[in-house]
Amino acid sequence: MRILLDTNIFIYREDDKVLNDSLQKLLSNLNKLKVELLVHPFSVDEIESDRDEKRRRIMSSKVQAYSILDSPPNPEKDAIFLESLIKPIEVDDYILYSVLKNAVDFLITEDRGIHKKSIKYNIDGRTFLIDEAVVFFDSYFQKTQVISPPALKDEYVYNLDLNDSIFDKLKVDYEEFEDWFNKISKEGRKCWVHYREDDSIGALLIYKIENEGFPNFNPPLAKKTRLKINTFIVTHIGHKIGELFIKLSVDLCLQNNISEIYLTHFTEENDKLVQLITEYGLNKIAENERGEDIFLKKLIADEDWKKYDKIELAKKYYPSFYDGIEVRKFIVPILPEYHNKLFTDFKGRQTTILEHSGDFIVEGNTIKKAYLTHSRITKMQTGDLLLFYRSQDLGKITSIGVIESVIDDLTDVTDIMRVVGKRTVYSKEEIETFLSTTAKVILFLHMFHLKNPLDLEELIDEKVILGAPQTIGEISDENYQKIRKLGDIDEDFTIN
Repeated sequence: MRILLDTNIFIYREDDKVLNDSLQKLLSNLNKLKVELLVHPFSVDEIESDRDEKRRRIMSSKVQAYSILDSPPNPEKDAIFLESLIKPIEVDDYILYSVLKNAVDFLITEDRGIHKKSIKYNIDGRTFLIDEAVVFFDSYFQKTQVISPPALKDEYVYNLDLNDSIFDKLKVDYEEFEDWFNKISKEGRKCWVHYREDDSIGALLIYKIENEGFPNFNPPLAKKTRLKINTFIVTHIGHKIGELFIKLSVDLCLQNNISEIYLTHFTEENDKLVQLITEYGLNKIAENERGEDIFLKKLIADEDWKKYDKIELAKKYYPSFYDGIEVRKFIVPILPEYHNKLFTDFKGRQTTILEHSGDFIVEGNTIKKAYLTHSRITKMQTGDLLLFYRSQDLGKITSIGVIESVIDDLTDVTDIMRVVGKRTVYSKEEIETFLSTTAKVILFLHMFHLKNPLDLEELIDEKVILGAPQTIGEISDENYQKIRKLGDIDEDFTIN
């Protein structure tokens, strides 16, 4: 790829000062993409003719870092192009003509006059402002930053200790493991890792985004972009890190428009990893030539989705879910303190000191969650949808879940603790206080957060609700469709 840089981007805003942040990020990304960056020779001539000696010296030093476009196309020999000009040919026209004749793929310039002319030549789609170019070329990179708790590190494989005991079994099962580990370290492969207090590894997931086919699988797997989970190990038990790994893997797929995840694994008797991954749709589909089982998860439902009930569907194709007229939809008000615990991956949430000390908020790691309420509503059933409205500080619908089950008329602390298990965001003391009247526990799957959380004013304007929700309330399918549209819920992940 060849990109022409207009020299005015180096004097954009800050003249002889350091490059602005957007330009720094752009040049860094272009360097990573190994594109060829060029400057038009007429742009260099313009710099040399600048009467401001100090500016000329600074600009010349910046431009010297880039190659000059060799033998650029000459518009003076193009009669049709010359006829299209309203005024005599200018340097801008020479620059744009290089794009028009495909001597370069793109042009980056802050000159608004050049952008206006690019429309006339029908090359405006290849002519970028700095900020436009940052967005465009950023899309060439795989997105690897997902919201994870501080106790889990987004790490490079080369920073892991190969002598850590977590790798012992892998070294036995795969004689080539150490060679593979060194290879992917050099590739800059990334992973999620949890370190114990003694700095040993308690949990690890190594991943890779790839676009490959597998003709040797039985049956073969067609070429497609997938997220491959290379290594999935959890020895730090009791913190739902395995569930968190699945959630983060799905989030990574959503960021990169990937609809399938797979992993290979030598299945053992009573295999806990297999029990976990199959619950969320990573099912065995084949074997490879070395006898490993191939597990594949689809994030978007196949045509056979009707053979599953609503909760099976939500698990198998998580984060896809059924939202047709057969299920009811409920708005659920939730206080900020419980929203923070339940949805630790919500953008902008304030993390706690304990989290930064290496602790997990266990209920935040889970896909399966629990909500405790005094609501007397009796219409809720498995598969119905929950739209969580964060009250008090935010006043917005933020998140969507699918009901797994509802347990009514609970009056005993022990019964409630038994029902919610590790899903609860409530302590025993809080439950005791809560039990001034009978309680209801809603067990649900958290699917995802709305891309565009909807505030109270918008919900009232759209006549979805009349005022701030005080208790759980049902809304019509028609009003849910408004939320789906305004909240930017991706239809690829809804089934109806």
